[in-house]
Amino acid sequence: MKSNAIRDKSFAFASRIVKVYRYLIKEQNEYILSKQLLRSATSIGANVEEALSGVSKADFIHKLSISAKEAREASYWLRLLHDNGYLKSTAFDSLHSECVELLKIINSIILTSKNGTV
Repeated sequence: MKSNAIRDKSFAFASRIVKVYRYLIKEQNEYILSKQLLRSATSIGANVEEALSGVSKADFIHKLSISAKEAREASYWLRLLHDNGYLKSTAFDSLHSECVELLKIINSIILTSKNGTV
């Protein structure tokens, strides 16, 4: 996957999460879990950006590894919000699917980088 594609996907996901965060605080009066989701989900793209300007292959892999951890955390908060009635199934399914897709792409890039085929 080209670097612009993962950059664009992670940015689009973060933008969606910002909108969900606004909904959760305004419509659901939920502040704690939604803030955790906002932090982890927007961190995915921030770390992708840092990885793309990494100073070495090891730095690139390290920053993408942080992105992967943040994606797993975002998945957790999405599941928790859904299971406790804050997110409807349609929104959850779409967001969670996108989050899992990002995680798979990031993990694939990490694996490819470690194997030296980048």
